[in-house]
Amino acid sequence: MEKTVFKTEKNEAGKRVDVIAAKRTKNSRAAAGRWLSAGSVLVNGKPVKASYKLKEKDAVIIDIPKPPPLELIPQNISLDILYEDNDIIVINKQAKMVVHPAAGVPNGTLVNALLFHCNKLSKEAGEIRPGLVHRLDKDTSGAIVAAKNDFAHRTISKEFKDRKVEKVYTALVWGKFEHKSGYIDVPIGRSDADRKKIGVKTKKARDAYTEYKVLEQFENTALLEVRIKTGRTHQIRVHLAHLKHPVVGDGVYGKKDANIDRQALHCSFLSFTHPVTGKRMGFKAGLPEDIKNAVLYYSGSK
Repeated sequence: MEKTVFKTEKNEAGKRVDVIAAKRTKNSRAAAGRWLSAGSVLVNGKPVKASYKLKEKDAVIIDIPKPPPLELIPQNISLDILYEDNDIIVINKQAKMVVHPAAGVPNGTLVNALLFHCNKLSKEAGEIRPGLVHRLDKDTSGAIVAAKNDFAHRTISKEFKDRKVEKVYTALVWGKFEHKSGYIDVPIGRSDADRKKIGVKTKKARDAYTEYKVLEQFENTALLEVRIKTGRTHQIRVHLAHLKHPVVGDGVYGKKDANIDRQALHCSFLSFTHPVTGKRMGFKAGLPEDIKNAVLYYSGSK
């Protein structure tokens, strides 16, 4: 178990123990609630309910139970393969697919599908992420590359690090744009208020660069081509929300939408140098039906 021990400070007095436990351990409030229900949180030597209001100098002990080790299981999950050879495989990832197993998502991921489809995958990213050179959010669809050996993985990873990989996204966003194109240069990082979110107002922000071009402007929405120079977590979604143009359907940085049950964001093009042949390669991933339908609706064509 991972143990956290502290005494309640003056500014924490009067606040719920689940709120402070989550903040102190940099976990979610839901996770803190589970620890409290299991009796893993003691205040002054006794278990308490999540609603318990802390007093100044309360002695708090939190024993966070270690999650059971994840077992990687090859699964026969259908993949939309854009390209494959002995070194790499490029997939048009469907929305709602998590890229690798994690707590709460032990299977049904892209990694599970790749393990079934490929005889071998690189081990550079660790046991739980074999083959993965980069990531896409669960609800973001589109082109993603995986490596079948460590050399390919290291070579493409260096291209990502050196910002030589070209990534082009298509996004349906809210609002009207005054200019047909723009450049967002705003550092982002893990939110200080909510560890599950990324924000622009944070102590540990990192540089992030996003370019956009308006492909079509509708009454209340716009279809954008977006290019990113950096690959920060949630970068496009956070940057566009910062401009007051959140991605349609993004319930985290904008609002959910009745016409699409996820953020309308798709990696439509991915280009990099092949790790073995040295040839520059580009892969197009067609726009999925749910985004097409949302575009038709907001363009007034449906």
